[in-house]
Amino acid sequence: MTDDFETKVVHAGWEPDPATGAVVPPIQMSTTFKQDAVGQTRAGFEYGRSDNPTRRSLEAAIAALEGARHGFAYASGLAATQNVLYLTEPGQRVVMCDDVYGGTWRLAAKVWARYGVRVDPADVTSPDAVRAALSPDAVRQHGPVGLVWIETPTNPLLKVADLRAVTDVAREAGALTVVDNTFATPFLQQPLALGADIVMHSATKYLGGHSDVVGGLLATNDDGLAERLRFHQNAAGAVPSPFDCWLVLRGLRTLAVRMERACANATAIAYWLDGRPEVKRVYYPGLHDNPQRELCVAQMRLPGAMVSFELNADDEAAGRFVACTRLFTLAESLGAVESLIELPAAMTHLSVADSPLAVPPGLVRLSVGIESSTDLIADLEAAFAGAGISAG
Repeated sequence: MTDDFETKVVHAGWEPDPATGAVVPPIQMSTTFKQDAVGQTRAGFEYGRSDNPTRRSLEAAIAALEGARHGFAYASGLAATQNVLYLTEPGQRVVMCDDVYGGTWRLAAKVWARYGVRVDPADVTSPDAVRAALSPDAVRQHGPVGLVWIETPTNPLLKVADLRAVTDVAREAGALTVVDNTFATPFLQQPLALGADIVMHSATKYLGGHSDVVGGLLATNDDGLAERLRFHQNAAGAVPSPFDCWLVLRGLRTLAVRMERACANATAIAYWLDGRPEVKRVYYPGLHDNPQRELCVAQMRLPGAMVSFELNADDEAAGRFVACTRLFTLAESLGAVESLIELPAAMTHLSVADSPLAVPPGLVRLSVGIESSTDLIADLEAAFAGAGISAG
């Protein structure tokens, strides 16, 4: 198959049905599979939790798109995260980026802490900060590090980590690196090629792309890690239904064209916001004056379709603003064809309100969709007026 992502993403996991020639593969709903004799299965299928033809297609697809040998599908992004955390041992630490999805922090810091795993936040955009968290002094004080958890761009401040530098630091210290690639998708960035051990996705977002399926994915090139992840996947059982796998596969086919349009819209909106007197600060790695723009250009195909910003107004005004939009729907989640708006501090990141990861209460986060950028900008402009926000 071609190396061009735009072609690969249309065909990965979608072989015509050998029995009928159907170009859309069937959804295999069976929970169990006939064995020709005890222990003699057909194509390795025996029970739906352990494996399924539709899930296998999705796992092959994410492996192909991330340049991996192994792919794994789960019932949600957090189920995939849980499967990675099973790789840790009591007494180990997880060094986690200090700007991260609230659910990831909640799972690691509030659930896994009960089992002897410590979570330490660090600025993963600084290799020196990661090196300090992994230093012999830090190990003596706090214990060894099992995982370094990276988001890039981060959620919701859209900071970009130098993956080659950070993964080199982690590898020198004997820690695994996991990259949440949800915001970038494999179309914009492929972390395994930049040194990561495992890539994670909330397939609910850009990969599914239509706000109609919840799922999670992992990919790795490490055969030993793959064996452990497969064991945990089967043992814990948090796997997606065949229909959910099919929905993600369907969404993947348009990933490249959706991301191109959404990124172009986000860039236009970010520059428009950056010139507005009502706006105090715009967080978007594609802006010319963003200090990480060169890294973004070097590491990512495009800057992404997420934009965050703070208003020249009080926090109450931010609440009025997000309630005034018409095309931007006030809702959690991201990465679909429709544009969404939210206040992370009160919504997606409420679980980190009393932690070192707390985000500014008036921060607005946009998930920019594929509508007309002109219409989206007009919607935001009307919201400024409707919320009574003027120049600060």
